[in-house]
Amino acid sequence: MKEKLLISACLLGRNCKYNGGNNYHPLTEKLRERYDLVPVCPECFGGLPIPHDPSERVGDRVLSRSGADVTAAFQKGAEKTVEAARKAGARKAVLKERSPSCGFGAIYDGTFTGTVVPGDGVAAQALAAEGVAIWGESRMEELL
Repeated sequence: MKEKLLISACLLGRNCKYNGGNNYHPLTEKLRERYDLVPVCPECFGGLPIPHDPSERVGDRVLSRSGADVTAAFQKGAEKTVEAARKAGARKAVLKERSPSCGFGAIYDGTFTGTVVPGDGVAAQALAAEGVAIWGESRMEELL
C-alpha cells in the first residue's frame, strides 16, 4: 500500500488556480508512481469561486486585490484541508509555493507586486500545526 501524499490540485493540472488556470508540474507523474496522491485545493474547499480575484496574506488576514477580506474562506479551506489530511492519514504534503493558502516558508507580501516575504499560507500553517511535513513544488524531487 502506497503512502498518502496531500498535494495541491493545481500542481496536478486541475484548473483551480485563482485565474482559472493550473500550475501543472510534470514531476507529479513520478510522485503518483510512489505515493497515493490526495488532491486538495483549500481555496475551493473554502468556497471561493474559480476564477476569483487574486489574494495575498497580510498578517492574520487574507485580502483580495480589490480589498475584500476573504480570511473566512481561507480559514474554512484550511480546516477542510486538515480534515482531508486526517481522513487520508497523510503525514506529508506538496503545496503550491508562495500561495496565500498553500505557501510554506515564503508568501507574497500583500502588495500584489510579486514581493515575497517569510511566512506561511493559511492552510500550510494549519497543516504544519498538525505535524504534516510540507514541501513546495521546487523541492518535489526530494520525495522521489
